[in-house]
Amino acid sequence: MCLSTKGLTKVFGFGSTKTLAVDHVDLDLYEGEVVSIVGESGSGKTTFAKMLLGLINPTEGEIYFQGKKRDIRTHRKKQEYWKNIQAVFQDPFAVYNPFYKVDNLLSIPIKNFKLAGTPTEATELMEGALERVGLRPEETLGRYPHQLSGGQRQRIAVARALLLKPKLLITDEPVSMVDASLRSTILKAL
Repeated sequence: MCLSTKGLTKVFGFGSTKTLAVDHVDLDLYEGEVVSIVGESGSGKTTFAKMLLGLINPTEGEIYFQGKKRDIRTHRKKQEYWKNIQAVFQDPFAVYNPFYKVDNLLSIPIKNFKLAGTPTEATELMEGALERVGLRPEETLGRYPHQLSGGQRQRIAVARALLLKPKLLITDEPVSMVDASLRSTILKAL
């Protein structure tokens, strides 16, 4: 089993202003499996995903990754966890710092997780990741986020997540901003 949750619950607020966002979810995910969580807007899907990623803490319940209780209290453990679990969120506009070029977004995981031994290897990894999602490196690298369309930004977010070859990829409408002609390319890459 890749990932498992037991009684995962998230309550926001306190006293009489409590809001139950996720209510005792048990889920078992196996390697190679594709699972969709479907629900109306505001039903807790994104909150659940953020708990799986360790971006917010559950109020109650436990998360197990590869049979071990998730523990990301130290920097080293967070890095190890996040190398294996990556995310692509729905809004590609919120992901980018407008002051950094695309190269920076792709080079950070390469540097942080020591994926390349030389600058040439790092460039080859970035170019390969962009090509996997249907982008031309020569037209993408060196540009700022505001110089790209929403679909291009979404594909860069997918390319960045795939760079690490994660064991689990959590996505929130990963092709919503992409032209219909490119959706199959991205879904195939995922």
